[in-house]
Amino acid sequence: MGVETPARIEPARLENLTEEVADLVAELSATSAILGSTLHPTTAASLASLVRIMNCYYSNLIEGHDTRPRDIERALAGSLEQDGERRNLQLEAMAHIRVQALIDEKAAAGTLPEPASREFISWVHREFYRDAPDEMLRIHGDRTDFKMVPGEFRTLDTHDVSVGRHIPPSSNVVEDFVRHFEKRYQFSQLGKAAQILAIPAAHHRLNYIHPFPDGNGRVSRLLSHAMALKAGIGAHGLWSVSRGLARGLESRTEYKRMMDLADTPRQSDYDGRGNLSESALVEFTTWFLRVCLDQVKFMSALFDLQNLERRLRICIERNDDLKPESFNLLQEALIRGEFERGESMRITALPERSARRVLSDLIATGLLASSTPKSPVSLRFPVAELETLFPRLYPET
Repeated sequence: MGVETPARIEPARLENLTEEVADLVAELSATSAILGSTLHPTTAASLASLVRIMNCYYSNLIEGHDTRPRDIERALAGSLEQDGERRNLQLEAMAHIRVQALIDEKAAAGTLPEPASREFISWVHREFYRDAPDEMLRIHGDRTDFKMVPGEFRTLDTHDVSVGRHIPPSSNVVEDFVRHFEKRYQFSQLGKAAQILAIPAAHHRLNYIHPFPDGNGRVSRLLSHAMALKAGIGAHGLWSVSRGLARGLESRTEYKRMMDLADTPRQSDYDGRGNLSESALVEFTTWFLRVCLDQVKFMSALFDLQNLERRLRICIERNDDLKPESFNLLQEALIRGEFERGESMRITALPERSARRVLSDLIATGLLASSTPKSPVSLRFPVAELETLFPRLYPET
């Protein structure tokens, strides 16, 4: 039947750009190139770890799961809740952060594959649910009850679903739709501007196909993150698309409304040549790119070297257990990325014993840390200090 052909997701890409969309692509490319450019790579890597927690928090919020940053940090440290539901939310958060870290590592190493490929999409889903307990994999419906297999697309009639007003393609044709999706969003055949333009469209169209029984929203947000890195606007993981989607530009209800808008069928002969509305895709793309640009600008202001240095000083001033010389160590780590423990006496201009104590106190707060007890220390950003270091990062909390 006609509506079950993969062309149902067309137009998959915008061919004729409005002036606003073209300007947004150019500005997003230029602004993201500046983000974090003044930071030492080691400091930037620590901040990227923080952004993963933020990305996870907001992705959970979109799903209606309010997992607090402190809960996520405790889970990463190995402290899981006893309550089954809260424990599952922590496991979910840990999975998101682990998968995003793997994506970031692949991007940094230059080994990130085609993000829209069938294999990569399946890999993201499989990795996300790799350690999920059975209750997170069990799909309950009016006519169905089955256990989802991580990484496997919908294939059976019992896997057919509806999402609000939208009825995704039947399970028996999902594979065909994913292969069409893969072909239409293959980055190797697109220039940089076209790659950036593909991110919003691919985000919606993957959810439109709804290839998995569950977890499609999470996969699509991780996919958008991977596509941004591959397109060269990911700024080494220093901004989060999930924060923007969860908060919107003016309202937290925008994401759901805009996704619903992009489901709109073609309205007339002047509305493109595909099954779906071209004008709706233009509006969705414009909104999505504005959201991305808003987040890049927000994080650029937050991670500005001079502002970050000032807020680190405030952290020291507000903590009665830290001596004023503590700031010298944080400043050194900020600029140099890391320093040897034995340098603390020179940096603080204190006697050896006092310098060691200042260093030890900073490590105890979590503002400095190292991979081993004797290796160089570098800057960290503990959740307990986020309100001072990065105000407005989590206004919901």
